[in-house]
Amino acid sequence: MTEFDTLTIVTHPLVQHKLSLMRDKNCASQDFARLLTEISMLMAYEVTRDLAVATTAVETPLEVMDAPTLAGKKLALISILRAGNGMLEGMRAVIPAARVGFVGLYRNEETLEPVDYYLNLPSHLSQRHVIALDPMLATGNSAAAAVDKIKSEGAVNISLMTLLAAPEGVRTFAARHPDVPIFTAALDRGLNEKGYILPGLGDAGDRIFATK
Repeated sequence: MTEFDTLTIVTHPLVQHKLSLMRDKNCASQDFARLLTEISMLMAYEVTRDLAVATTAVETPLEVMDAPTLAGKKLALISILRAGNGMLEGMRAVIPAARVGFVGLYRNEETLEPVDYYLNLPSHLSQRHVIALDPMLATGNSAAAAVDKIKSEGAVNISLMTLLAAPEGVRTFAARHPDVPIFTAALDRGLNEKGYILPGLGDAGDRIFATK
């Protein structure tokens, strides 16, 4: 098994087209945020493909049938702040009953290591499928640290959903969490000296919230 065995690249044409629009440096902030929401909705189907289902008796206008429904407790969507919030709206549009939590981390621009500042997670994580959301898997340090915290609260069934990933980030994350599958729309070439993904799309948080 290699680190890339845990990686799924969502190659659907709509996902790839919308991602290309987001990469354009002239894409306005409101369009960037809208496209990220749309991609998140599309990727939700791939990330949740293997959810457990049960059957429930449903009475149609014609007869009663055993219909498939999701089994177990509600999913948990965990936004890795702040950029993860850009994916949260799209995921909640598809999975409105999901519980929501937040892990606050920022990257020290000198060491490229994560610094945590906030944690608020749903209860009963050990019984939920947890989907962690972070648009950029660059160095992998922040995502790995966030999943450390999620696991410390009892979660055992976790997926990581990103928009872009760098090979360095996939390797780092998979080494720390080989049991956590990664879903991304693209695996880019690599990182520059500042830890940004190339060719990438810049800082996702800044582009979502127009802070630069």
